[in-house]
Formats: sequence, structure tokens, C-alpha cells
Amino acid sequence: MRIDRTRLHDTALAGVVAAASVTLLALYDPLWPPVAGLRPADGAGFALAAAAAVPVAWRRGRPLAALCAALVPETLLAVAGYGAGVPGLAGLVLLYSVASHRGLAMALGALLVSMSAYACGALAGPVRVTAWTDHVVVAVVLTAVWGAGRSLRLRRAYLEELKDRAARLERAHAADTRAARAEERSRIARELHDVVAHHVSVMIVQAAAARRVLASDPELAGEALSAIEHTGRTAMAEMRTIVGVLRADARAELGPQPGVHDLPALVEQMREAGLPVLLRVEGEPRPLPAGVDLAAYRLVQEGLTNSLRHAGPGAAAVVTVRHRPCELDVRVEDDGTGGTGPSTSPATGQGHGLVGIRERVALYGGILSIGPRPGGGFEVRARFPLKDGQ
Repeated sequence: MRIDRTRLHDTALAGVVAAASVTLLALYDPLWPPVAGLRPADGAGFALAAAAAVPVAWRRGRPLAALCAALVPETLLAVAGYGAGVPGLAGLVLLYSVASHRGLAMALGALLVSMSAYACGALAGPVRVTAWTDHVVVAVVLTAVWGAGRSLRLRRAYLEELKDRAARLERAHAADTRAARAEERSRIARELHDVVAHHVSVMIVQAAAARRVLASDPELAGEALSAIEHTGRTAMAEMRTIVGVLRADARAELGPQPGVHDLPALVEQMREAGLPVLLRVEGEPRPLPAGVDLAAYRLVQEGLTNSLRHAGPGAAAVVTVRHRPCELDVRVEDDGTGGTGPSTSPATGQGHGLVGIRERVALYGGILSIGPRPGGGFEVRARFPLKDGQ
């Protein structure tokens, strides 16, 4: 059986208040200056003093009702002449309880009831207090006890608000962390797809070329196999760099991300894979934001990879990079047939690679257009807005 410790503590407090009230009543006559009409303490007085302390046991559950119940025997003590109407300990404890556990309206009502009970006992009792300062002292004591209770309640509410705010901040931080992790997973997935799709596509084309000339021209087939080996090593190095970011137990050796300045090497790699590519750079090159620089490179990489896989034999591609004052214009176009592949449809611009390109371009506020050219072939174009000075 579970023990209600709160009720147990309040019951013990009621016993302490009862003992203290009876003791003070017994010492009231010897300690207080002689006052006309003061009745000596007896059994009835002790019973009333003890009865006033009983409601303290319910001070948390129904403090205002307990205060009213305690004020009845305390008022009777004053009316019977056992004291000069001075508030008892039980009334002070219960007034403090109402102020610290209930709202402002109920707390003000409790203060009014306490002062009214004191005034009633002081006016109706046979003992008369001639000094008005005594009444002021009682009013100050009652107000101070009430104020202490209100201060405790406000402090408790402030601490609860701080706890609630800390909990909200913790939940917001957890949500931000989950969102950041999801965004990072999406970014890494895009990077892995772009790296793997590009290099594997190049390796497939080179392997097919090596197979066709293996019997007739072994030297050319060996060159194709060497190109496959080099492409595979490059792919492994890039994937190791990306996956290294995910490892928490080791520091990855990170190199700079590719950008527009790496396009000549990319174009040369595609030429070796069998796709004739022409690179055009217009305007004055200038430093680009890291995200835009990488997105432009990946767009060209994905566009050339799709041209290599789907443009058909004999197709050529043109990469155009235009540096404008407030815009970077990147275009990849080919003159092929635009056949569909298993994972990417140039006709519709769908597929994991081009979907990833759409996400990259949208992330930096760019405009992407993917589709067939009017004169034949296929085009992938993106325009990235740039701020002044970038």
C-alpha cells in the first residue's frame, strides 16, 4: 500500500501547530500584561486551540475551506475572552497555504476572511485593545504571511515555466537534429549516386569498347582496361571520402569538393570514354559559393553521364558555362537520339540522378530545365542566382 507522504507531512504539521497553540494559550496569561476581561486558560480554551489546528491536515487539498474551518474556533477563543483577538498559528499557516497553492482571487479572499475574523473577534470579545498600533501590527503580520505565500507561488510558477521552456527547447533541438540528419543523409545519398552513377557508366562504356576490340586490337583493349582501372580507383577514392564523413571513430582525409574549375578534367574523362565533348566558358570566371560550385559540377557530370548512356552512337555533347554578373548559367546539350535507359528517362527528366540535380538546384534558388531540344538531342540547363560580389 502506497503511503501519501504529503498527507502524512500535513498531519504531522497539524499536530505541531496544535501543540504550539495550546502552549501559547497556556503562556498567554503569564506573559501578556494584565488586561481587563482576559479569561484564564482552561480545558475549553485548550480544546478550541487544538480544534483550530485540525484543518491544517487538509491545507493542500482544500486550503480555503480549511482556513475557514480553523478561523471558527480561533474567533470563538477571542469572543470567549481567551485572548485579545490575536490570530492563531493555525490561521497563519492556512492563510500562507491558500496564498501559495491557489490563484490570486482566492488568495485575496483568504486574506479578507482572515482580517474579517480578526476584526470580529476583537470587536465581539470582552478584551479591548486600546492601542490602534496593535491592530496595525496584526494587519501587517497577516499581509506579510499572505505575501510570503504569494511569493512562493510565483517562484514555483517561474520555475515551472523555466522547466517547460527547457523542455520545449530540448524538443526543438531534437527536431532540428533529426532534420539535419535527414538532410545530411539526403546530401550523402546524392553524392554517392552522382559519383557511382558517373564512374560506373564510364566503366561500362569502356568495358564494352574493350570487349569489342579485344581480339582485333589487344593494345587498344589494354588502354581501355587501363582507363577502367583508373576510373575505378577514382570512384573508390571519392566514395571513401564521402563515407569517411559518416565514421565517428576515425578522421577522414577530406579533400576539396569538385567545382567548375574541375570541368576540363571531367570533359577529358568523358572523351576517353568515347563521348566527344566540347567545353565553352563565357564571361569572366570568379569565385563561386561552395554549394553552387559543387551543384554546377554535379549537374554537368550527370548531364554528360546521361548523354554517354542514352544519346546513342556518334553523338556529341557541348558544355556551356556562362559567368554573368548576377547569375551562373550551366548547360549540357547533346545531338543524340535520346533513348531511355533502365534508371533514367531523358524524355521525362526522371530518375535518381536528375531528381538529385533538381534538389541541388532548388536548394540554391536556381531554375532547372530538362528536356529534348527542338532540333533533336537532349538538354540539361540550370541558372543559379548570385549575389553582388560573389
